[in-house]
Amino acid sequence: MIDTPIVDCHAHVFTRDLPLTADAWRSPDYDYTPHDYLAELDANGVHFGVLSGLSISGHYNDYTITAARLSRRLRATAIVAPDTDPYALRRMRDDGVVGLRFQLVRHAALPDFTDAAHRMLLRRARDLDWHVHVALEGARLPPVLAALEASGVRVVLDHFAHPEPDAGTDCAGYRAALDAVQRGRTWIKLSGGFRLAGPETWRDPDIARSDAIADGVAADLLARAGPERLLWGSDAPFVGYEGRVTYARALAQLQRWVPDLATRRALSDTALRFYFA
Repeated sequence: MIDTPIVDCHAHVFTRDLPLTADAWRSPDYDYTPHDYLAELDANGVHFGVLSGLSISGHYNDYTITAARLSRRLRATAIVAPDTDPYALRRMRDDGVVGLRFQLVRHAALPDFTDAAHRMLLRRARDLDWHVHVALEGARLPPVLAALEASGVRVVLDHFAHPEPDAGTDCAGYRAALDAVQRGRTWIKLSGGFRLAGPETWRDPDIARSDAIADGVAADLLARAGPERLLWGSDAPFVGYEGRVTYARALAQLQRWVPDLATRRALSDTALRFYFA
């Protein structure tokens, strides 16, 4: 019998006609609805899912939030403007949103998390007991992570903390992420391992290289962070890698990254406490 995680901590839902930002890196030509995702979870024996704010739709969180309202099995993160009304944020919380997402990969200019608007937004996130979910290339991560830590929010870093492909565990951002984990308010997702060869490699994927990087970084994370600070996510429906990555493959990768059954169960316990307690 294949042991499966209780929580998938990273997935997306969308339809092909959702509004897209002007700089959207991808325009899906198919639908992946919350019903599709729940069916995927059921088919693979996974009980709960966390929907990540859809970066290509910017501040249009409506579809993701509607999905979270659909089932008590789902939670979500949202991408919002710094000046979002606090009443709107509280309504999002009531509808199943558990955190803010900052998808900053491929962005030439990064937000100033120390300006007044972002300080206010991060304080409101703290007041709601939300976390901040960040995706950013490892080389650019340290100052952003420092500013977020200074705000007092809990931080979740996507995709192994995005270590630079040529540096791996020697990446300065990855080392900063591990230091933050040790300080107690940062978690790292074992997710999107197939993306680790670089943010543009979806155009010409080198999945074997990505897998090799992910295997090495996963071993390092288990040894240095432990399952109490790690989360697992499938990254379904594998945008940009459709037809190359499947849910079954994502589960098989988790088994390879975390071969010990007790440790995998500890990962599930961490995810349940973090997103569903």
